Amino acid sequence: MSDEIVFYTNPMSRGRVVRWMLEEVGQPYETVLLDFAGQTKTPQYLAINPMGKVPAITHGGTVVTECGAICAYLADAFPQAGLAPPSGSRLRGAYYRWLFFSAGPIEQAISMFALQVEVPTERQIMVGYGTMQAVLDAIEGAVNDREFLVGDSFTAADLYVGAHLGWGMSFDAIEKRPVFEAYVARLRARSAAIRAAAIDDALMPAPPAPAG
Repeated sequence: MSDEIVFYTNPMSRGRVVRWMLEEVGQPYETVLLDFAGQTKTPQYLAINPMGKVPAITHGGTVVTECGAICAYLADAFPQAGLAPPSGSRLRGAYYRWLFFSAGPIEQAISMFALQVEVPTERQIMVGYGTMQAVLDAIEGAVNDREFLVGDSFTAADLYVGAHLGWGMSFDAIEKRPVFEAYVARLRARSAAIRAAAIDDALMPAPPAPAG
């Protein structure tokens, strides 16, 4: 069985987060580009991800979908990269907390904002994120006066939370608080982040030629 990592993605998708994670891990991987016109809905790809969405990875006989799960899996599969607290460390609690916070409340809050859905005050208790204000205040409290979310080193939790913050601020879905801007700027200055962005930017479709 091959231990090759195969990465299914599109440069205009959440796959950019996983690309960054793969570059942090530093292991060789094959990229399979899929368009949104039908390639993510073929029987071959649906056998990998029945949701018909990217990103996904295969690693030997293991299939992993969902950005947060992929980041957590890669951090554990390649511990030499130092992207997660050691197994058994109490820091794993905070690490899991912020990974799942990003996959849950942050993702939900951004999606609701993008869809222009406003949850009535009396029903906020029914949604996992409560309010956007509560989500942003929680993140600010976690990164204020700290370089990283967990302990004294960069982890996959920083990557995942930072990617959401950076994307959200770029589309005005997340308030551009100074703490967030400084945190994201530090993360985007990492060599792996720069490499990943350059790779995906080069894969973006060319803009249409001007008419005339």
